[in-house]
Amino acid sequence: MKKGLIGKKIGMTQLFDENGKVIPVTVVEAGPCTVVQKKTVETDGYEAIQVGYGDVKIQRVNKPDAGHFKKANVAPKKVLKEFRLEDLSAYNIGDTIKADVFAAGDRVDVVGTSKGKGTAGAIKRWNFSRLKESHGTGPVARHAGSLGACSDPSRVYKGKKLAGHLGSERVTIQNLDVVKVDAENNLIAIKGAVPGPKGGIVVIADTVKKNK
Repeated sequence: MKKGLIGKKIGMTQLFDENGKVIPVTVVEAGPCTVVQKKTVETDGYEAIQVGYGDVKIQRVNKPDAGHFKKANVAPKKVLKEFRLEDLSAYNIGDTIKADVFAAGDRVDVVGTSKGKGTAGAIKRWNFSRLKESHGTGPVARHAGSLGACSDPSRVYKGKKLAGHLGSERVTIQNLDVVKVDAENNLIAIKGAVPGPKGGIVVIADTVKKNK
């Protein structure tokens, strides 16, 4: 990985390319982020930089975190994230990383937390088919049918798809195109949809898999 940023999802809009073609984009407020810590092989066993995003009042930070920020001599941050970069020599503690580390045409992976949808049935959660709506099915057709376990072993197998909690989980979308970068306002326009609600925290990094 060569570069990465923490940001906040602003919303979706559309841009036009030089041929007048509409490009749906998600706008992300990427940074500014501050380097809070540099991890080295000698002290931590691996090389990485810890980056912070979003200012927070000192009274809202617990004592261990407050000491961590004080040691780095940086203002407390709301979100911390590590990036294992190829070259750490260009970064020092206290440096600011802005949206201009990315440029139009870059390919990125975006990680976010999907929208939580509470408890959902098997049809909504797993795309189960409805039951028959003819006589004998009962009053409700939108539920799972037989689970396949009969007298032997007379239990439901582990891992069976059932109703349950839907959403509010870590989601990674790979190989998205950076369409436009507004360095002055720390905005990045990324082609396509990005997981999470408006205002949700997302992590942008170089893609790990590139299309041929």
